[in-house]
Amino acid sequence: MIHETLKNFIENQIDMCRILVVGDAMLDKYYFGEVTRISPEAPVPINRVTKIKETLGGAANVTHNLSLLGCHTSLIAQIGTENHGDNLIDKLISRGIDILGVMRTEKPTTTKIRIISGNQQMLRLDFEDTTKISDEDAEKLLLNISTQIKSVDAVIISDYGKGICTEKICQTIIQKCRTQNKIVAVDPKGDDWEKYRGANFITPNLKELNDILPKKISNDDSEIEIAARQVIEKFNLSGLIVTRSAKGLSVIDGEKISHIAAKTQEVFDVSGAGDTVISVFTLGLAGKLSAAQAAYLANVAAGVVVTKVGTYAVSREELLTALN
Repeated sequence: MIHETLKNFIENQIDMCRILVVGDAMLDKYYFGEVTRISPEAPVPINRVTKIKETLGGAANVTHNLSLLGCHTSLIAQIGTENHGDNLIDKLISRGIDILGVMRTEKPTTTKIRIISGNQQMLRLDFEDTTKISDEDAEKLLLNISTQIKSVDAVIISDYGKGICTEKICQTIIQKCRTQNKIVAVDPKGDDWEKYRGANFITPNLKELNDILPKKISNDDSEIEIAARQVIEKFNLSGLIVTRSAKGLSVIDGEKISHIAAKTQEVFDVSGAGDTVISVFTLGLAGKLSAAQAAYLANVAAGVVVTKVGTYAVSREELLTALN
């Protein structure tokens, strides 16, 4: 029965959903190659590059997932003025993502460069400036946020700790969403969850949940339930979605608890899986699915993403196939 409900949602309801994403947009760049020898200059492998790929990362990957599924999505973020920023803007536009809220800044575009041989990541290079957004830029972003919240069903805060998701910005979003009866979901970063107080749902992985607990817990159903309820009460949340790697994910929504098992399969790369979970889960809520139904669909989508190498966004057709 749940599969029919979800199939109907994917085929007939996604197009009517509108979601705003606020957060740290990134460019993910991959150098694929093969290693057959060691450098004579130093004891390091030589990766002969055979392919270069650029894709959307961070908050931009969240919008990518939503857009591929057919949801009308817009992005509020800061992007640099250099070539990486230009490439990121071009990719957003080509995927039909509304970029009216994207500001160009002198800070560099957050860019992650990964060196890969076969399916094995050898090295990652990060280009970033994680200083907090300036007060002047924050006011411009808040004005844009206030305008756009009125016309969307839900807001996703995609926090990667790169300077956009300050307490002021997060709390402004959450309070405006509460006042206007809009859904707000958060993909968290770090141990300061006060800035997320009052959100509908937060979607940590087990490590992120442990980061804010006084005593670490194991990947056990009962321990996660107890800790989640404490966190929900402490930060005045509606619920929590805990992603648990090979054990799937858990939904704690008031008194309702669902533990959703991951599909057994070969996992190549978990990068971007968290973006997929929050995008599909929030999309489900925006389309009036229950939290458990939305989490089930998000788990199916994440199961597709982890079988791919590199940051990946799942399409509507792939999601239907996986669901079937």
